[in-house]
Amino acid sequence: MSEMPKNLADTMPFSRLMGVSITDASAERVTGELVVRDDLCTTNNIMHGGAIMAFADALGAVGAFLSLPKGANGTTTIESKTNFLGAAKQGSTVTGVTKPVKIGGRMSVWQTEIRTQADKQVALITQTQLVL
Repeated sequence: MSEMPKNLADTMPFSRLMGVSITDASAERVTGELVVRDDLCTTNNIMHGGAIMAFADALGAVGAFLSLPKGANGTTTIESKTNFLGAAKQGSTVTGVTKPVKIGGRMSVWQTEIRTQADKQVALITQTQLVL
């Protein structure tokens, strides 16, 4: 069996491209960071909603993967809902914290809160991961 990469986000090519960094990960909580680069922004130099959602999706996927039941091959997102609550400016770093709402044998539900360096809310995301 191959060794797990230091940054679990590196197992997902798009998350690696975005620059997602997993700073702490367990089946109970996943924490990550993302620098808000120019190419992740929309007008007025604020983080694009799609980048916010992709960041949260990566964190939830890591949590779902770490909580897989024996014999499962992986997970896939089957639903995601985002409440946008504030802006993150280009050049800042956002932090996301993901926690399970429910972990079952066929699917799990994760909630991610994304905040700025100043601890202001950016978004609250709830996603459902199907066990493969």
